[in-house]
Amino acid sequence: MTHLTQRLSALAPDRLLGIRRGIEKESLRTRPDGQLALTPHPAALGSALTHPHITTDFSESQVELVTGAHTGVQHCLDELTQIHQFVYRAIGDEQLWVSSMPGHLPPDEAIPIGQYGHSNVGRAKSVYRMGLSHRYGRRMQTISGIHYNWSMPGLSSDDYFGLIRNFRRQSFLLLVLFGASPAVHADFVRGQAHGLQPLGDQTLYLPHATSLRMGRLGYQSDAQSTLAVSYNGLKGYAASLQDALTRAYPPYEALGIQDEQGQYKQLSTSLLQIENEFYSHIRPKRVIHTGERPLHALRERGVEYVEVRCMDLNPFLPVGIDEVTVRFLDVFLLHCLLSDSPWDTPQEIAALARNQQAVAARGREPGLHLERGDQTVLLMDWAREVLDACAPIADALDALHGGQAYRQAWQATSDTLSAPATLPSARVVAAMQQDPAQGHVGFAQARSAQTREAIMALALPADVQARLAQQAQDSLAEQAAMEAADTRSFEDFRQDYMSARHLVV
Repeated sequence: MTHLTQRLSALAPDRLLGIRRGIEKESLRTRPDGQLALTPHPAALGSALTHPHITTDFSESQVELVTGAHTGVQHCLDELTQIHQFVYRAIGDEQLWVSSMPGHLPPDEAIPIGQYGHSNVGRAKSVYRMGLSHRYGRRMQTISGIHYNWSMPGLSSDDYFGLIRNFRRQSFLLLVLFGASPAVHADFVRGQAHGLQPLGDQTLYLPHATSLRMGRLGYQSDAQSTLAVSYNGLKGYAASLQDALTRAYPPYEALGIQDEQGQYKQLSTSLLQIENEFYSHIRPKRVIHTGERPLHALRERGVEYVEVRCMDLNPFLPVGIDEVTVRFLDVFLLHCLLSDSPWDTPQEIAALARNQQAVAARGREPGLHLERGDQTVLLMDWAREVLDACAPIADALDALHGGQAYRQAWQATSDTLSAPATLPSARVVAAMQQDPAQGHVGFAQARSAQTREAIMALALPADVQARLAQQAQDSLAEQAAMEAADTRSFEDFRQDYMSARHLVV
């Protein structure tokens, strides 16, 4: 038996049955004509600051829908669908943009930053986003995706970091299988050296791209490229983050904290304002207490779950993700957990970054090679090796849960890899090539309208509607209470929150 199968067999059934997953899904609100909706976050959705399931990401126009943590796959997807139903009923004729890459955007300064009221906590969230806009531009922040949160009982922080190291080595497979952002509106990259090819008049793409979102046009940062974050354990990871959170960065020092009128530009002048600014396609996470810094929570109580951040919105699926994808992610993450996971090195970290860029831009290119150790290997050979190793994990999960849902998800995923034309990114390109005049925006706009119709046609149980409506009202009341309770000036609050003493145990 291999190490993987031995470790799989040694797992107690209740641990596998105790796997929990949750989904966070970002989407831009758009008008029926595909333009970005510049309306405030609808009051019917409650407070973006305090609602447990409906918030905003960077922009006031970018909703984020958050499920709870579920031991049942279908329960998780059902909740995500119901939140969508509630949101569509509250936004009038607006739509949720189904593509990870935005469509028509106004000038950068007209993209609205998320607003969270006038409590100190709410103001800090907006100032943080203002900092992001100065550091990286607002357009990049409108890119949307799905985050998959995953945990299993009985895992230590070292176990989670072993999983993370293997995930970083093998996440190229997820970009190939589920990447769905091979094209973008030409205005998105206007003025940039982008290396893309025209598809019609207003669309740029790469013929074999999987996920431009995860490539050079996505969440990239020259400043953060100087970070050499290792995932060999919590202590080293935390030390790397603390350095970035406390080290002044000259360009951000030049920007300053406030302008001449006293308006805040950013929370700090360090390389990272807060922990969430660190761009990574998987993060170790911990639920935090009110007012607690995430790094302190990790150091004090250890890793509680991982957050997978490399999943594109699938425009062909009503809520951007489906059961096959979720079940395969479960299998894949178990594979990363149970496989041998040697420590990473600076050389490997650099190679993995090159692999990610290559797969994002050329992942469906026949004969593409990736770096693996001191050799190069065919992407398809490596992908098939990982998939084959995942099969017994799918079978083990089915043996516990009953049925064949995990094996069927594995088989469907395997079949898709064997037929590259059926991959989401290939299907997006094919759809755009059928009507080049419409291109990226026309395709996504049509899919967004169809998705709105499909979701609106679903019956939303009265008790679910009532519960979500009550949560919206409760969240508004909670925000008001927070605002009424504030007694400190914002500057006092900011200086205290940003203090390095809150990062350590």
